Amino acid sequence: MEIQVYHTLPEGARQIRQEVFVEEQHFQEEFDGIDGRALHLILYQDGVAAGTCRVFQGREPGEYLVGRIAVRKSFRGQNLGAALLEAAEQEIWKAGGSSVRLHAQQRASGFYEKQGYEPYGPVEYEEYCPHIWMKKKLL
Repeated sequence: MEIQVYHTLPEGARQIRQEVFVEEQHFQEEFDGIDGRALHLILYQDGVAAGTCRVFQGREPGEYLVGRIAVRKSFRGQNLGAALLEAAEQEIWKAGGSSVRLHAQQRASGFYEKQGYEPYGPVEYEEYCPHIWMKKKLL
């Protein structure tokens, strides 16, 4: 397993997000202006781009957001999502960040809770899908 960090949206990340969020989960508004200012991580498994996420600075000092965490279907069940999230947190820590927020699909909130994230606020809908805000303090 290898994780690479990019300052622009690489084609591998675009392909993974297209497969997971657009084709598999039927989201229509996948790519946005945040992609131009975010760091993008790609996790490679045996040389193949298997998962991705993006990291960008929040509004509060020391706050960062992680989003668009996606692992290709054929690579799921190998804890790659957890490895991606950990790598994103390390990038945030290196940049001086002290807290992380994410807008999780509600059905995936248990995964994030296992990684130390706490839900807060009401359930909100992005397109048709219920999401919940979650946060974590970095130590």
